[in-house]
Amino acid sequence: MKLLKSIICVVMLFSIAQTITAQKKKVAVVTFYANKMVDYSALEIPAGEMIKELLDLRNDPNFNLAPLLETYHTNFFNEYSKSFPFELLPENVVTENKAYQAYNEGSGNTTYDALDYLMFPGYKYLYEGILGKSNEVAVAKMFENDADGVMFVYIDFSFQKGFGIGKTMSIKMRATTRIALYNKKGEKVFAFREGENSKKTGVMVKGIPVMKPEKILPMCESALTELMGDLDKRIEKIVKKSEAKL
Repeated sequence: MKLLKSIICVVMLFSIAQTITAQKKKVAVVTFYANKMVDYSALEIPAGEMIKELLDLRNDPNFNLAPLLETYHTNFFNEYSKSFPFELLPENVVTENKAYQAYNEGSGNTTYDALDYLMFPGYKYLYEGILGKSNEVAVAKMFENDADGVMFVYIDFSFQKGFGIGKTMSIKMRATTRIALYNKKGEKVFAFREGENSKKTGVMVKGIPVMKPEKILPMCESALTELMGDLDKRIEKIVKKSEAKL
């Protein structure tokens, strides 16, 4: 009799576990990229004085953010995703979707310069949170049979002031990630930005940062390392109530 009761309990627990697993919400990550245009607004340099330097840096093959994006992508899917109260769809379900591959509205036309963004392989650049909700609604519709929501993920970099006098001072880099989730209707569930400054520093001479890739790239790497330090814990605190909104 005791054996029978034990078997029944095990079967019931297994059935409950299967039900919970089956009911767990799913989310499709629909864009994943790094912005190659480093923001300099915090340095209070007059508009336009750094455009050439920024474009030269963006176009320099030695300013290679691919390994950094790869590291962030690996951590995001293998570690940070564990903090979400939902599952992420396998990436190939997104990147091999025919409608997704053919979608060309995500650039926002006049606001998008393809050279500005380094895409993780397979993903398309999709803006979100601006110019209405056209992308949010469109991609949510694409994956409505597979997912309960769609997620936009990217990282960008910005210069920060350090110490110095006048136009000669040290500078740091800040890495920031934005993670935004929208439900099947294209309605925002959550959107947040988290950032950290680099431990490594650079220098600003005569009011302009030294823009050589060998100086800037280590700062970007240092900033991203700092950002990723406890990002999983911060994500968990922010999104723990999100599942009910999907």
